[in-house]
Amino acid sequence: MRRTVRQAARATLQLADAAALAIGNYLFITVLLLTVAGAVVIVGIGILPVTVTLVRRFAGAKRRQFTAWTGTPVPEAYQPIEGSLRESLRAVRHDSTAFSDLRWMVAYYVYGLLAVVVIPLWIAGILVDGVWCGLLGRTAVVLPLISRVADLDAEWSRRLLQPPPKALLAARVAELTQTRAGAIAAHEAELRRIERDLHDGTQARLVSLGMRIGLAGRALDNDPVAARTMLDHAQQQVEQALAELRHIVRGIHPPILTDRGLPGAVRALAADNGLEVTVDADRALDTARAPAALEAAAYFVVAEALTNAAKHSGARHAEVTLTHVPRGLQVSVRDDGVGGAQERPPDTGSTPGGSGLAGMRRRIAALDGTFSLTSPDGGPTVIEVELPCVW
Repeated sequence: MRRTVRQAARATLQLADAAALAIGNYLFITVLLLTVAGAVVIVGIGILPVTVTLVRRFAGAKRRQFTAWTGTPVPEAYQPIEGSLRESLRAVRHDSTAFSDLRWMVAYYVYGLLAVVVIPLWIAGILVDGVWCGLLGRTAVVLPLISRVADLDAEWSRRLLQPPPKALLAARVAELTQTRAGAIAAHEAELRRIERDLHDGTQARLVSLGMRIGLAGRALDNDPVAARTMLDHAQQQVEQALAELRHIVRGIHPPILTDRGLPGAVRALAADNGLEVTVDADRALDTARAPAALEAAAYFVVAEALTNAAKHSGARHAEVTLTHVPRGLQVSVRDDGVGGAQERPPDTGSTPGGSGLAGMRRRIAALDGTFSLTSPDGGPTVIEVELPCVW
């Protein structure tokens, strides 16, 4: 009984919000009609982009109401309205979602005040046959109708506000274009990093190594002791050059991923980090391997996040969670530091794909994944990543 009353009360609040939006819609319809009339006579065409932007805000408010009620978002697929008046008008003319929003606004003019039925329903549920009799006997029958009314309002709005396939396709193309540009930039940054590391480190060391071996060869007959010393130094440089090459290779694709898989590689990262790190990985990840590119992206996200936590956050403990889900791979890194982490433009001269949080986001976006950062002042900092994958 209490659950029924609580659900009816929640539905009533939802419908009250819907009614308030409907009243605003009624007022805005007048502005919209004036704009259309002005556009016809070319007088008010200049305010057309502003009017369309306001329509989008009304539609966005209804989308948020739907999400709050159902927990499922209604997608948006708007083209940006920006630039000169001519460019803005062109964007409005080619925006196929404008018709969907206007269609919803006109329809909402009719069904927007569904909330008014809440009042007689509550009266019927409580006052019929007496207050207590009605509350105990009729509530289970009448009050669920209030939730049904809220469901109708949400469902009709969802159908009307759903962007047309053409708009969804255009938004998807724009998103892929952006992520493709990010992938290209990340690839260029990776090539520059490898070139710099090879040129400044390994190449210089090998040149010095060749010179030492040459000097040792010339000194071998006259001063064997000096030649032996130079050869010992040359051997040390060989070992250092090999270590640098291994470091470069790990930056491209860590061999430990191939050997141990993602859970084992992350546990190795945790063991080498200065923090106390807890790793929680699904057992399914030990046998179900994600594609190499996804495992590498997840590995670098964890590595960057733990490095940032150790260097900048003042954290003592971090938690890494690797989750196998039907739609892909989820990665979460949480630390108990001071928080306040912010994304900045990536430094292309550092880790693959750019360093820092912006570089992590760009690497994940290039694989069509999602990246979220939560880091309020005082902590904790939580980085969550989801990478799509067919297992």
